Amino acid sequence: MRQYMIDEISFLERDALDSYLKRTLKPGGLEGVFFLSVPPDLLGPEQLNHGECGPFYFTVVLEQGSIRFELLVRSASNMHCTCIALATPAQRQFVFDFADRMLSEEMIRA
Repeated sequence: MRQYMIDEISFLERDALDSYLKRTLKPGGLEGVFFLSVPPDLLGPEQLNHGECGPFYFTVVLEQGSIRFELLVRSASNMHCTCIALATPAQRQFVFDFADRMLSEEMIRA
């Protein structure tokens, strides 16, 4: 799977990221997993045609020494559909911008 990973984060940086993610994203069903919603204006044609599969999101996984942003657009209601796809360039930029903003706001230097 394609993903964007930031590693070598310290214990204190991990706590700051955990707090930020809990304040800004929807929590997943597992510890350290969060859902970053794809804005409607960034949905691809297939996703727009599959409104019943929405909402769409990216998975963010905070681990002991790293944070990963999956670059796969997932459906909240359907695990096997053609609308689940790798991020488009605009969607990928959205994930990178979120990560950069998060690191900047939390003053993470990793």
